[in-house]
Amino acid sequence: MLWAIIIGLIVGAIAKLIMPGRDPGGIIITILIGIAGSFVGTLIGRALGFYRAGQGAGILMSILGAVLLLWIYRMIVARRTAP
Repeated sequence: MLWAIIIGLIVGAIAKLIMPGRDPGGIIITILIGIAGSFVGTLIGRALGFYRAGQGAGILMSILGAVLLLWIYRMIVARRTAP
């Protein structure tokens, strides 16, 4: 569990570096986006045939998943704050 949090922090931070901008979340949101990005990256990788059942996403697919989630997160937050 601790390992997943550390990897989630790293992946989430890299995703935020790739997509700079203001986010209303701190380190906890970064960790959650990174961890969820790993799951999304695994699903995308399995759909594309990169991973078999039981295999987790690599670091690149995890970052791709986290960037996708960060983009979706920003779209939802922007829609809520728009007049």
